[in-house]
Amino acid sequence: MSVNENIFKIVKQIPIGKVTTYGAIAKAIGLQSSARYVGWALNSTKFSSDIPAHRVVNRLGELTGKMHFPTPTYMREMLESEGVEFAGDRIIMEEHLWIPPLIN
Repeated sequence: MSVNENIFKIVKQIPIGKVTTYGAIAKAIGLQSSARYVGWALNSTKFSSDIPAHRVVNRLGELTGKMHFPTPTYMREMLESEGVEFAGDRIIMEEHLWIPPLIN
């Protein structure tokens, strides 16, 4: 399985109402310092409906990938519709963070 396929496999596992981080995905696939690569891979999907990329945020809970969605508010609207809560512009990570399992 390719690196990108592993990234997409993890993103598809993120439960509704939860988010994970670019860095957590990188760690889960063995690319410890490659959070940026995860972002590039997700952007390459060009808004594929079967990959819930809106559930991937930065380590602070900020929506740094929002510019890659149809509108600037789409990502937040999708997350809020799934029950994800915000404090200002950040997700309440203590409530909504999901850590992906390691892929062998």
